Amino acid sequence: MPPEIIGLLIIGVMGIGGLLVYVGLREDRGRDPLQDRLAQWGERETPESLEEIELSLSFRERVILPMIKWIGEITTRFTPQKQLEATRRKLELANSSMEPTAFYAQRILFLFIFGVLGALLAFQVMGEGFPTGFLYMGGLAALGYFFPVLSLNGKIKKRQENILKALPDALDLLVICVEAGLGFDMAMGKVYEKWENELALAFGRVLREIQLGKLRREALRDMSTRMDVPDVNSFVAAIIQADQLGVSMAKILRIQSDLMRTKRRQRAQEKAHQAPIKMLIPMVFLIFPSIWIVLLGPAVLRVMASGLL
Repeated sequence: MPPEIIGLLIIGVMGIGGLLVYVGLREDRGRDPLQDRLAQWGERETPESLEEIELSLSFRERVILPMIKWIGEITTRFTPQKQLEATRRKLELANSSMEPTAFYAQRILFLFIFGVLGALLAFQVMGEGFPTGFLYMGGLAALGYFFPVLSLNGKIKKRQENILKALPDALDLLVICVEAGLGFDMAMGKVYEKWENELALAFGRVLREIQLGKLRREALRDMSTRMDVPDVNSFVAAIIQADQLGVSMAKILRIQSDLMRTKRRQRAQEKAHQAPIKMLIPMVFLIFPSIWIVLLGPAVLRVMASGLL
């Protein structure tokens, strides 16, 4: 069989597989599938057989989702347990509700998509032969397999930066509320009511856990574990220590607020000192060449027109 036909067959198989995985993982935004199913069965009579129930499901629920779940289970079966725990930890840090199985299925999806793009680029656009085309396809497929990991790391970093930015303002509000006579739990509730950032949502989760019977120090420790931000860890440790020793909560919060303000000012100064070095690369490779072209371009054209060059 000619290499071109084999390449086209591989492209077709990868395209169909990627399309099926994409349709299966796609979320239906704007509607609740559970409410749709309840409304559907509320309008119908009791089904007569199990076959009728199965046929009432959509093709996505009957075929695609079980296939994706099966692929994810096979992938996780051959994945070391330590790596699964690390993936679950990263998903927790990114505040994602995705399971490791779905995450690995997503990686397989991008592997198919980037593999198809690599095959199209190599065989159709660049017109490469069979071995070189497979190198392009394999390289892009590997890039697609690791792309969700890079995206997840970016989400974790962005979430931690948002928490760092929101922490000093949240501590100021906690200080005001506690000094006004509110308890620490009620002060966290005020932060949760006022803002909708990552830190406020974490405070809301802590309050719900406390209402369900978890100790406050355990709920705060779990919150700091889910964030993995050094400033939050020190804040939680100070609150737990003040609670155990009976120290004034308002005084501890005031000290923590001043400390976080100082740290934020130091981080801003550090970034300001790094700005000239970061600006050096675009200035040397982008701005300076443009200036030289604008200044010396007319002179070079005149010299070329005079015949000296």
